[in-house]
Parts: sequence; C-alpha cells; structure tokens
Amino acid sequence: MSLRVYDTLTAEKREFQPLIPGKVRMYACGVTPYDRSHIGHARSAIAYDIIYRYLKFTGLEVTFVRNFTDVDDKIIQRANERGVSAMDLADEFIKAYHEDMDALGLLRPDSEPRVSTTIPQIIALTERLVERGVAYASEGDVYFAVQKFEGYGKLGKRDLDDMMAGARVEVNTRKRHPMDFALWKAAKPGEPSWESPWGPGRPGWHIECSAMAMHAHGETIDLHGGGQDLIFPHHENEIAQSEGATGQPFAQYWVHNGFVNIDNEKMSKSLGNIFPIVEARRLYEPLVIRLFMISTHYHNPINYSDSGLDEAAARMAYFYESLRKARAFVDQQVQESAEPSSGPDSVADFEARFRETMDDDFNTPRAVALIGEAFKLLNEHLNARKAKQLQASVHGARAVLAALSRVDRVLGLFGENPETYLDRHRLKGAERRGLSLEWIGRRVGDRLVARAEKNWALADEIRDELLASGVLLMDGASGTDWMVQDTREARE
Repeated sequence: MSLRVYDTLTAEKREFQPLIPGKVRMYACGVTPYDRSHIGHARSAIAYDIIYRYLKFTGLEVTFVRNFTDVDDKIIQRANERGVSAMDLADEFIKAYHEDMDALGLLRPDSEPRVSTTIPQIIALTERLVERGVAYASEGDVYFAVQKFEGYGKLGKRDLDDMMAGARVEVNTRKRHPMDFALWKAAKPGEPSWESPWGPGRPGWHIECSAMAMHAHGETIDLHGGGQDLIFPHHENEIAQSEGATGQPFAQYWVHNGFVNIDNEKMSKSLGNIFPIVEARRLYEPLVIRLFMISTHYHNPINYSDSGLDEAAARMAYFYESLRKARAFVDQQVQESAEPSSGPDSVADFEARFRETMDDDFNTPRAVALIGEAFKLLNEHLNARKAKQLQASVHGARAVLAALSRVDRVLGLFGENPETYLDRHRLKGAERRGLSLEWIGRRVGDRLVARAEKNWALADEIRDELLASGVLLMDGASGTDWMVQDTREARE
C-alpha cells in the first residue's frame, strides 16, 4: 500500500506523490509568539512532527519549514503594554515555544523563518501581485483584489457572493471590494515598520506565509499543514496570493489538524479555557501529553480532559515498566550469543502492519493500538522464562525491543531511560494527588518493619491506607516498590 493523504482541497484521500521523486517540500504554519503556547499549539505541532518523521522513515528526503509570525497586531499590543520592543517580546516567547516543543519530543524543523527577516521577499511578492493586476495600492496600503482571482474560496468550499451575503464586513473606503485583504499596511505610530515602494509599513498576515514558504521551497510545495481554523481565511488567502503571483498551484496537498476541546467545550480565549503547555507539563510527563495527542487521528477533534490524560499516563507507565523489565531480562542473559535474531514472524508482521497503518493518512490511533499489541507480546516473552523456553524468550524479547525502537523513530515515545521516566512519573502522580513522597516513603518503611516483625495485620492496614490514597504497593523478590495510581485506574 502506498501512502495516501487526505487533501482538504479535493476533500479526498490521494496517493502521495511529491513533485520531485524522493524529495518532499513541507510547510506548516507556526505560532504568533506573544504568549506561552497552549495545548492547541501542541496538538498541531505534534501532528506535523509525526508526519515529518514518517515521511523521513519511509526514505524520503524531507525539507520541513515552520515559521514564526513575529510581526503581528497581538505582538505589537502586548509589547506596548509591557513597554518592550516587539522583537524582544517575540524572542522571549520563541524561546519558550522551543522549550515546550523540545520537551514534547519534537524534532526541530529544517528551517524556522521569521517574518521580520523575510521583509524583502514579502515586498517583492507584493510588487509582483501589483504588477500582475491582482493587487492595488490605496493610501499606503496594498490590498489583494479577490474578484481578480478565479476560484477564490475553493479551499474552504465558499462562494464569494455567499460570503458577502452572510458576512458583516467592516466598511473600509480604501478597499475596492469588502472581501479584499491587506498585503501591506501603512505605518502607524507605535508600530514597527519598514520602507517599501508604497511608503513605510508592515506586512499583512497572509502574505507573510506565502513569502516564507516560497522563499524556502519555490513556487509549489508538496504538503502544507495547519489547523482547521486556518482554512479560511488564512490558507484561502495564501492560495489566492501565491497562485495569483505565479499562475502555479501553491501546494499539492493541504493537510489540516482538528480542534482541541477542553472537557467537551471548544478551547477559546472568550471561554477562558486556554491551557498552557507549561501547565500541562507541570502535571503530566511531556511524553504522556504526546501519547494522548497521537491517540486521536490528527484530522479529528480531540477532547482534552484529566481522565484522558490519566489514562495516557497509566499507559505510558505500563510501557516504560515493560521496557525496564525487558531490558533487564535481556541484559542478564550474558551467555546468549550476540548474533542478531530476525525474531518471530509476529514481529515482522507488526512492522508491516505499522507501515500499512501509517500509510493510511498517518493513522496514529491504530499505530498506538499496534504498539499495545507489541508490548503484550513483549510481556509474553518475559513471562515464558522456563529453562526450555529461555532461548526463545530472549530472542523474542530482543526482536520486539528492536522493532519498537525502529517504529519509535516515528512516534517518539520511548527515548527516555525507563528508571528515570518512572521516577518522574511517580513524582508527578503524587503531586497530582497532593501526596508527599516523604509520607509515602515513611509508610512503606513502616510496613516493611511490620512485615519483618510478622505483624501482618498492621502491614495490611498500612497497605490499605496507602491504596486508599492512590498508592499501589508491589512486593517482589528485591523488596517493595510502589506506584501512584492514575485517577482512571483508581476508579476501575
């Protein structure tokens, strides 16, 4: 099966065929860095990170560009409120964005252009549009003339007349048509500006992405991504101005990720339910957030909730505990030959099914389900340790671990040291429940003393006390370990 991608423009899954065989030019709209990034930004960034990783995994040479919109009304307003320059404010939040994305396991794009460093290209593209008669200057502004572009509205499946009939458009006497949009804005006091053929000013929002994408990739790119909220007007206007300038298709495939809802309500500033990534990271391991996000198909909406994150946290703990035990088991078998094993047929089948799943429009929920099957197989090998089965168990466990490592080049979930990850998982689980590690450690120690004194009633009482607080004890040959049950586990 070849890779098929859902294209918003044609509203169907299409076989993915880059313009230049073997090479992919990919662009995704980035953030406006005026505040800490929220989980909606995380959802979009993780979606395109997975796509970037998978395209590379299949052997394609991918050039991935994601921008920073560092010239924008919101940045200017926030900078003026704080009494700092717009560029200093943008620098601050670009750094914070990188901290969040690095924590979430994202690969850095090959290029991250900023509007402020692409002004010459923006001016040149605007001039080109004016020369072609699809844009016009008006009192220091420059506007794109939507009526001059045949097919305006094709991405969002909108008709220009219908848009006009149903819209409340602010009257602007500088425009020839109410739906015309700004390519260049005349300078205003207190705003950054640059010299241009139309006088000092700054770019409009939509022209910025067209200029940055075409400067990096040329007139036509293979895959353009962004949130579904960007389909109209942003991506619609990108198509109009890019194709209006070149006469060529701007992007071969338009890919859009779904919205994030908070407890079944759409996330929005007006509802006051914006959830910063840094706050989510305080409560949960970043890889838990990553697993949670990819457990829903990128195209569908996702409901961000404590119960969903608790479930993801429990699943990640199971994965990492399995990895810890498997690596210890394999490492202990020093008498084993170092010769590689191809592993059982089920492992080869797992990798083939993973490829088939991801080829179906990057279907990460099904891929995560396959990961669950692989860990089930891994634990079956760990549980089959009788002497006659030891060789097969070691080979099987090694093969599953190797397969998981290979597919994790796409998913980016298992790069942590298991012991380190599980320690942090326990700490954050305790913090979410308001439990003190000192108290847990003391009660575990009290129970060990009770068991040593054969005071079974007291030992059981302490165990039940800890369990009621969400702490599960695990007695083993090497002593007693513990873990904090996530909320969902505690309910079941």
